Amino acid sequence: MLRTGKEHLETLRDGRVVYVGGERVDDVTTHPAFREAAKTVAGIYDMKADPANRDTLTYEEDGARHSIYYLKPKTREDLQRRSNGHRVIADYTFGMFGRSPDHVASFVTGMSMNPAGLPAPHAYADNLLKYYKTIRDNDTYVVYAVVPPQAARNPEFYQKKNIPLPTLRVVREEDDGVVISGMKMLATGALYANEIWIGNVIPLAPDQKKEAITCSVPCNAKGLSLWSRKPSAVGLTSEFDSPLAWRYDESDSMVMCDEVKVPWEKVFVHDDALLSRDIYIKTPSHCFGNHQSNVRYWSKMRLLLGLCSKVANATGADQVPAVRETLGKMAAVEAQIGAMVNGQINAFERWPDGYACFNRRFMYAALEWCTQNYTMFIDELRTLCGGGVFQMPADISVMDDPMLARQFDAYWQTPQADSVTRMKLFKFAWDMVGSEFAGRHQQYEKFYAGASFIIRNHSYRETNWAEFNGLIDKAMAAYDMPGAAKAAEIGRAHV
Repeated sequence: MLRTGKEHLETLRDGRVVYVGGERVDDVTTHPAFREAAKTVAGIYDMKADPANRDTLTYEEDGARHSIYYLKPKTREDLQRRSNGHRVIADYTFGMFGRSPDHVASFVTGMSMNPAGLPAPHAYADNLLKYYKTIRDNDTYVVYAVVPPQAARNPEFYQKKNIPLPTLRVVREEDDGVVISGMKMLATGALYANEIWIGNVIPLAPDQKKEAITCSVPCNAKGLSLWSRKPSAVGLTSEFDSPLAWRYDESDSMVMCDEVKVPWEKVFVHDDALLSRDIYIKTPSHCFGNHQSNVRYWSKMRLLLGLCSKVANATGADQVPAVRETLGKMAAVEAQIGAMVNGQINAFERWPDGYACFNRRFMYAALEWCTQNYTMFIDELRTLCGGGVFQMPADISVMDDPMLARQFDAYWQTPQADSVTRMKLFKFAWDMVGSEFAGRHQQYEKFYAGASFIIRNHSYRETNWAEFNGLIDKAMAAYDMPGAAKAAEIGRAHV
């Protein structure tokens, strides 16, 4: 089944507990801080349900149409279909929604392709396969919270104070499930989702068995609350003045669990610290989810490149050779991520049971590249903007006063553009480089896949070092010591 946007919005009116500071939010679909982003998510669902996008965003299986990101690929063409679907969804939000519905769904799809990577007794492969079919068949929006809170990384602090460690854990087992309590970060997009996948992408110590829970809980589960960061949409005056923050603030929330009951059928790993992370790495899961991230990032780079060009055009700076050089550099940077995305498809990997996976080494290389280059791109855009972003009136209300409007039209127009068009462009640029929304995105792109050392460890793990060491051995085997030195060495060996 494919949901419409209206149907999805209705699923969010489920009594979930959401806090913004001390305010309890009754309905995220109508609250001014969240309603526009909720509409954006609804737009993704409407786009998928549109018959015009049937071949791009859906596929047929088991007699029904499903979202393309649930497709289990068996060929290069299947991988291309998945990637194309990610691209259409990412383009819809210009890459601003990092955890759109295709992100965690890709993780789950990848896991379902290698149930042997979830060995009993501490992993429940049958539960995972059933869960995959359930979210596929119901077009469910799942996000995840898979990192412990920062404070929990110093357990000695809590031990000394004799207070509970805040990390989410299993507090007891019951006949029909487990009960979990504690906190998890960071559930991006949870306010607009249906389920939260709880797990561990950071390695746990062997004795952290109770923290090694992987499960899924509905966003309205009894005892669960979502604590939102400060919404970027709070205090905005108009879409014109803050076009990106207005539509695309996907939200980030801490997940608080107080005696949340999880039925056994929604438990996927339990009491095995190593396995709780391996389910991502020993299946195509981690690669599938982060290929989506690569594609989403590419969409954002395309937006940024266009913005760099438009800002340069608006100031006439595009005629300056040094500016053209900068634009050429930015164009090359954008092309690099495009090449890396396509390389993952063209050099795909075979998996058991006839499945295909994106090239993992290439994917992790792209992931590293993405986290290291975003700030550079933003800095170049910032340079191109110069002081232009500060020269605009506070907001578009200046046009409501006839006298001010006349002055604005007269003094802010340039040979390249009229005053309102320039203001619209520079307000857009400010939302990318200087607003609170922009600041969140700079931080997000730096850390959404984990700290740099974590990403580089993935690349280390996926590299065939024997192959590279063999190249050196081969090269060194092609030559030897000079004749005299060799004879002397042979003589010493016989002494």
